[in-house]
Amino acid sequence: MPFLTKTSTLALIATTALGTVALAEGEVNLYSSRHYDTDERLYSDFTEATGITINRIEGNGDEMIARMEAEGANSPADVLLTVDTSRLERAKSAGVLQSIDSEILERRIPESLQDKDNQWFGFSQRARIIFYDKADVTNPPMDYISLADPQYKGQVCHRSSTNVYAQTLLSAIIENHGEDAAREWAQGMVDNFARDPQGGDTDQLRAIASGECDISVANTYYFARSIRTEVEGLSEDVRENIGWIFPAQNAEGAHMNLSGGGVAANAPNKDNAIKFLEYLASDQAQKYFSGGNDEYPAVPGVGLSPSVAELGLFRPDDVDLSDVAKNVPTAQKIFNEVGWK
Repeated sequence: MPFLTKTSTLALIATTALGTVALAEGEVNLYSSRHYDTDERLYSDFTEATGITINRIEGNGDEMIARMEAEGANSPADVLLTVDTSRLERAKSAGVLQSIDSEILERRIPESLQDKDNQWFGFSQRARIIFYDKADVTNPPMDYISLADPQYKGQVCHRSSTNVYAQTLLSAIIENHGEDAAREWAQGMVDNFARDPQGGDTDQLRAIASGECDISVANTYYFARSIRTEVEGLSEDVRENIGWIFPAQNAEGAHMNLSGGGVAANAPNKDNAIKFLEYLASDQAQKYFSGGNDEYPAVPGVGLSPSVAELGLFRPDDVDLSDVAKNVPTAQKIFNEVGWK
């Protein structure tokens, strides 16, 4: 179940004859599926700079969207923050976000990282790249399509088809290569699996370390986190045997996952909500995303933390993520057709 946290002793909601409404002009009510301790600095610094108190409810991204749908016009939510383009587009399709006007967001967030109708904006990124066992793989795949090559049969680990990262990656392949090529790729991946899809991204990396598979796909921040701080099963000795490839550097570039947010459709504190999103696009907040959670800033020119920079330079895929998100239903259909569990 989602849980409520507070940055002050003020109440989040009050019951009136008209239903449930948000209190106080100096507040913003945040529904968030980001659950990182380092985000606390984002919230406290915003409050210190603006005097606006952040009240938040945290939970799974899909739970947050469903909750906003159920609350309808009485929802106290001002801002939704969630992970992955597919969920942001899901929120838009569910009607729980609204279009906003912000010269700051338009200027600072690249066009490819924002919704065409200004209903959501990306604030941090993670590259989804290929990791491999350096001892066992002498000719690693250099792009996503090559992961399906028969030479890697029985070597590849990946997450389940129900995972949003898997859905968005296949959606990007559809956008870049077409539906037929995407279906062929998905079938080739299933044929190459070393085990049934399972676990999270850290589990894919641990599977390389344990010898369960030789090649996997994971978001960069899971590996970068193990550089910055201790992660079970990914010690420095283990990492020395894991190589990585930023895929498709001679083609579309490395696929990027997005963490972003938008203003709730019925936001009672809309102006404060916009101010909060604009703060997330500031240099200060962007540096927190990289330094505190090993992500890539969405705003160009903001420096990287040492753990992220250690992974090296690469060319990202700059495909419009609004277009990618629209392919998610087709991606899920393909997953079902090829038996990707």
